[in-house]
Amino acid sequence: MTAEKQRILDESWKKWGPYVSNRQWGTVREDYSSNGNAWGYTNYNDALSRAYRWNEDGIAGICDNKQRLCFAFSFWNRKDKMIKERFFGLSNHQGNHGEDIKEIFYYLDNTPTHSYMKMVYKYPINEFPYDELIAENARRSKKEPEFEIVNTQIFDNREYFDIFIEYAKINHDDFLIRVTAVNRSDKKAQLVILPTVWYRNDWSWGYGDYQPQLKSSVNGIIEIEHESISIKKLYARDKNTKAFFCNNETNSPKLFNSPSEARFFKDGINDYLIHGKATAINPERTGTKASFFIDAELDAGESQSFDFRLSPHDMEDTFFDFDEIFSLRKNEAQEFYDEFQTDIPNEEEKNIQRQAFAGLLWNKQFYYYNVSKWLKGDPNYKADRNFHHHVRNTEWGHMQNKDIISMPDKWEYPWFATWDLAFHCVPFAIVDSGFAKHQLKLLTKEWYIHPNGQLPAYEWDFSDVNPPVHAWSTFRVFKIDEKINGKPDIPFLESVFQKLLLNFTWWVNRKDKKGNNVFGGGFLGLDNIGAFDRNMQFKNGDHLEQADGTSWMAMFALNMMRISMELALYNPVYEDMAIKFFEHYLYIAEAMENLGETKNGLWNEEDGFFYDVLQLNNGDSVSLKLRSIVGLIPMFAVEIIEHETLEKLPNFTKRMKWILKNKPELANLVSHWEVEGQGGKHLMSVLRKTRLKRILQRMVDEKEFLSDYGIRSMSKVYEENPFRFTVDGQDFTVKYTPAESDSRMFGGNSNWRGPIWFPINFLIVESLQRFHYYYGDSLQIEFPTGSGEMKDLLYVSENLSRRLYSIFSKNENGERPFNGGNYLMNHDEHFKDYIMFYEYFNGDTGMGIGASHQTGWTATIAKLIQPSNVVKGKFS
Repeated sequence: MTAEKQRILDESWKKWGPYVSNRQWGTVREDYSSNGNAWGYTNYNDALSRAYRWNEDGIAGICDNKQRLCFAFSFWNRKDKMIKERFFGLSNHQGNHGEDIKEIFYYLDNTPTHSYMKMVYKYPINEFPYDELIAENARRSKKEPEFEIVNTQIFDNREYFDIFIEYAKINHDDFLIRVTAVNRSDKKAQLVILPTVWYRNDWSWGYGDYQPQLKSSVNGIIEIEHESISIKKLYARDKNTKAFFCNNETNSPKLFNSPSEARFFKDGINDYLIHGKATAINPERTGTKASFFIDAELDAGESQSFDFRLSPHDMEDTFFDFDEIFSLRKNEAQEFYDEFQTDIPNEEEKNIQRQAFAGLLWNKQFYYYNVSKWLKGDPNYKADRNFHHHVRNTEWGHMQNKDIISMPDKWEYPWFATWDLAFHCVPFAIVDSGFAKHQLKLLTKEWYIHPNGQLPAYEWDFSDVNPPVHAWSTFRVFKIDEKINGKPDIPFLESVFQKLLLNFTWWVNRKDKKGNNVFGGGFLGLDNIGAFDRNMQFKNGDHLEQADGTSWMAMFALNMMRISMELALYNPVYEDMAIKFFEHYLYIAEAMENLGETKNGLWNEEDGFFYDVLQLNNGDSVSLKLRSIVGLIPMFAVEIIEHETLEKLPNFTKRMKWILKNKPELANLVSHWEVEGQGGKHLMSVLRKTRLKRILQRMVDEKEFLSDYGIRSMSKVYEENPFRFTVDGQDFTVKYTPAESDSRMFGGNSNWRGPIWFPINFLIVESLQRFHYYYGDSLQIEFPTGSGEMKDLLYVSENLSRRLYSIFSKNENGERPFNGGNYLMNHDEHFKDYIMFYEYFNGDTGMGIGASHQTGWTATIAKLIQPSNVVKGKFS
């Protein structure tokens, strides 16, 4: 067992980690406005001077698992109007496609216990182009691309610093820290480096008056005095390094022109350095925020390193073993990844996978949000809520979050999202199945899940509805964990299953509009994929029956059935639950065929595709014949059952056979159960073989869904011939748009009308593998459509995986498509091997779009790179 694997077994090694957000301003948590304008209540500029209520942000920040003490880096090139304490980006109303970070940094390495971590930040030598980025993005329309920092020419002539930040743990609470600045330009340049330590402010709100302290009596050491923190010292290797002190307090005189009892504020160090304000820092060298001050000058091409240590120990020769331990932890990280990358022969694939894991691990965050306190306000700061206007999350007063959670992106999405998290957990399970299991259990805890059974969607509105993929992820993680550890974790599976029973019931009671097993749910995470807002309330009781909502529920029912069967192998009581979900699945399949007296279902026989249906109050229905991934989602409702499993569950098998014999109207809706596939396997799927082939014919058509980089979210046919629809006197048009959205529906930076999204592509690949596991070579399709080449579904799934992988890998021109043809990022030796894992990707070019570090669900590429066992006759 490698050293890192041994550490994973000791939870104390995870007490400290990269749990500091990249952005806290503009979040719902920090919004105490009366009108719910989170983006307007706090902004990037006043974050410099405002103490946060719930969480902290910083550059490459670390903290303990309750975020009492934080450490991060700040920088100043002596030209900027403020020190760089946090990454800059545009708020939702500033960006022509919504919020968007305007910095370049890469996560390069990380281990599950954070025993070794590395990232690099590209910091300009010249004045940071804040105003240009704001002005140009404001000028651009929705139909134009975003204006990024690389477009400002600030990095031309390599006029930037590469700032490498590394951490290596000696022990669970003893950090070695190294920052290495490299001047990439051909001229001398100045750089101020500010290693900063501070306490999260939990004393100003009226719940207690304990205030921890930082102080320094000699240069090179900052003393840490906190009753609950084991770390006692921050050391600088250079013992002459001086420190500046202020307090993590809001500068009320500056922000609100109001008096304050505090003397030194959060922006004190900034004001001292930038404006020469000597009274902004505490001359007594005490406070709740402090920074070492390193004033460096680097010659052209020069590299300088600076070392620090956060430690519980009081010692003289603090750095005697620094280099030795640092080297050891780097080697142990290499050993850890070498072990499970053994079967990946391609170094390029190893690099991509390792950076994907690094992003996953760096995007962990301490997430603190007590909704009832937030709604009411605090004793010292009452909330001026206008509940007649719009206040978010009023129905979620039970929620009390104070945990380490995997974030989609710690800048653009520094809050958990339930269906994102389900996808995160699958690649997470490869490197740390314990953490993946913990995450899945966490969201089913009573302080997360609503008493009515709904899982919280995301911070912007917990009451929104995400696709119900929690059960799918739970079983996938369970099987990966079983494979890694050699034994099944039945208590984990059982505990999540029990809570998902509540969630399934919520779906049945709340999202089945007419009680006919056809489900809505609104946009279901797919934002603007429909012709109109799918949460729209129609006149006269008309309502939308959703192909994706119903298909997700068929998948959910099958996932719950499969989990029940697994649990029944250890406890026969669960056979009854397996029967219950088997029957529910069949009723959903029946409903997809028959929505009412008109007998029009979600399946359109003429087109060979599934569509949403607008169900009219008079009993008629209208098929919304818009081809999108909504019509591909029925593929996900597929399960393969081994014959030997059925033999171990006699009660389930007996009841199942009775249903299939005595209710032929249900039995005929699914693939022939009695026909055993390859090796004695049984198939359960909404799609019979004929329908599956017809859907796939559309999906692998390069004129429709098949791109060089995966499956598009909408058919390309609508590029030249947009879809048009009229309802309630309103005309709606949908055009294929391969990149950024051209509408403001559900915000500015989401688009499901053409781009490639990894979560859906990942499920498509896995579904094809499952179908192949059953059919083997007996099912082949023309791939691509019109090519005349017949391929089995395993080949198709592997080809799609390669297309997805090609987004990040170098093509014949030495360019990585996600970089969008940018010469610097594709060809410069200091950029070309670094990977960003974006939110989604251009359906035609593969260019990365949206959140640039959404190494959450996009990290599923790491699982696709990992060799599969499908070929060996086993699905994993």
